[in-house]
Amino acid sequence: MGFFDIFRRAPAIQGTAALADVIDRNAAFLIQKGMYEYSRARAGHYAKVLLSEPEFLEAIEKSRWQGFPLGLALVGEMVEGVLHAAFGEERRAGLDGLTALVLSVFDRYPVPPQIGSFAWEEARSELKRRLDRVGLHPPKFVKDIPIPLAETYFDLMPIHEKLRAPDAPAIRNYLRVSLINIHDELIGRLDVPAVAQALLTSARFRSS
Repeated sequence: MGFFDIFRRAPAIQGTAALADVIDRNAAFLIQKGMYEYSRARAGHYAKVLLSEPEFLEAIEKSRWQGFPLGLALVGEMVEGVLHAAFGEERRAGLDGLTALVLSVFDRYPVPPQIGSFAWEEARSELKRRLDRVGLHPPKFVKDIPIPLAETYFDLMPIHEKLRAPDAPAIRNYLRVSLINIHDELIGRLDVPAVAQALLTSARFRSS
């Protein structure tokens, strides 16, 4: 990267492949950043020791894979909120196209050995159900999207439950603020008409 590259805007998102990469990256970031920051804060002065312990590394590796489908659900619903107006009367078809795209991101990864094939397939099915339910209500404010999944995410923290009980509201606020930031970056880059049309076309192709 050259010096002046840091002042250049990120490229526009004009197709589904670029959108899939953005969803992948942000879902992983959302889940992992919260887990590492929370663990670091809970460990205090012992954070460096904790984060190098094999037991902790094994635990957070499992937690982040368990959390990845939650991140995909949150980012996927946020993206649908950005695109829904462009879908117009074809919102259901647009959501079907977006759901297929999000599931293709999930399918990029082999079964994590910490999770196992049965639980990983269950996680995929639950992700599909969560995205499907997005079409049953009007789009939410971005700050409200994480609320139904915040407790589930908090329960995945690789810290003993007796040490994390009072902190659920802080984790919920972390998800809300982080998703808002992801949303603000997305709307600055997303070519809404082009991406919405691409998703509608893909949905029509699969249903034909």
